[in-house]
Amino acid sequence: MGKRPDTVKVWKKRISAVLLICLPLLFLTACANDSNGAKVVFTTGLGRDEVFRIGDGVCTVPELMVYLTNTGNQYESVYSPDVWNISREGVTLEENVKETVLAKIAQIKTMFLLAKDRGVTLEEEEEKRVKQAAAEYFGSLNETEKELMGVDADIIERLYREYALADKVYQFIIQDVRPEISDDEARTITVQHILLRTYATDSTGKRTAYTDKVKQTIYEKACEIRRLAMEEGQDFLDLASRYSEDSVITYSFRKGEMDQVFEEAAFALDTDGISQVIETSSGYHIIKCISTFDREQTDLNKLIIVEERRREIFGQEYDAFVETLARQLNQKLWNEISLLRDEAVTTTEFFTVYAKYFSE
Repeated sequence: MGKRPDTVKVWKKRISAVLLICLPLLFLTACANDSNGAKVVFTTGLGRDEVFRIGDGVCTVPELMVYLTNTGNQYESVYSPDVWNISREGVTLEENVKETVLAKIAQIKTMFLLAKDRGVTLEEEEEKRVKQAAAEYFGSLNETEKELMGVDADIIERLYREYALADKVYQFIIQDVRPEISDDEARTITVQHILLRTYATDSTGKRTAYTDKVKQTIYEKACEIRRLAMEEGQDFLDLASRYSEDSVITYSFRKGEMDQVFEEAAFALDTDGISQVIETSSGYHIIKCISTFDREQTDLNKLIIVEERRREIFGQEYDAFVETLARQLNQKLWNEISLLRDEAVTTTEFFTVYAKYFSE
């Protein structure tokens, strides 16, 4: 009825959820997609341990392994080592995590270059925090982890410095973005609905639309249910429990989050108002408005919308900057990189330590 993800998208959302744990300050969806910038040049002309170059920035194997190892271990701590047996449409979870980590570290390296381009630097106190974070994280590693990731104290410090500058250039660019968001734009409404579907699904989930004749019969049934709903003293929730073919009866949402037809009908209702029978791609709906306004949720939505606008503004500058940069990926080396499989490698704190020193 609304915008529902398919199975693969659900899997990717779970991946993103783990990365949100790992990257609390820099998960910038507005600029995470790098598909519109300059083309990546696949080459073997890079240095022996250089995974990729962006402009004059380089990512080495040890740097990538810090991100990949911490992210991989985060998955295992949330799920179990068996998580790596998951695959979808021929793509293993490990391959998906590798690609996601590659995109993330490339994004941070690019934002670091953007910081230099904009003249954004770390202050003395921020440099002190970089060194403290690096010392804490490097001190938490055992000798096996240091050896297998190939890291030393300088590499960890460099990663944290780039991370901090990437975060700072984002704040620098969006600092003057303060859009005014109206209550109407931000308000969340709560509705109940009854859905009568106008399609059948087979065992694979494929939809087959009903014929016009069958749809007409369903529409007439929907009209009869609406007539019952309009009767004085009628319990809409009881009708929904009896007749609705959606497993969810109650929805809370703001503008832009649901099917447009459904949304327009819902937002036109007053509290306790009941809509006409409306049609979406899912079928026929009868909607009852439970609440038209929630002050606390509206204020929260305003903050969310402001941050979305800021990410859009930053994304525009980021994308324009990316187009000016040459990019090279050492495909052979990249194909050889894999998650570390060693019981002594359990580090998960790289991103947590950063947050400890740099979250506001």
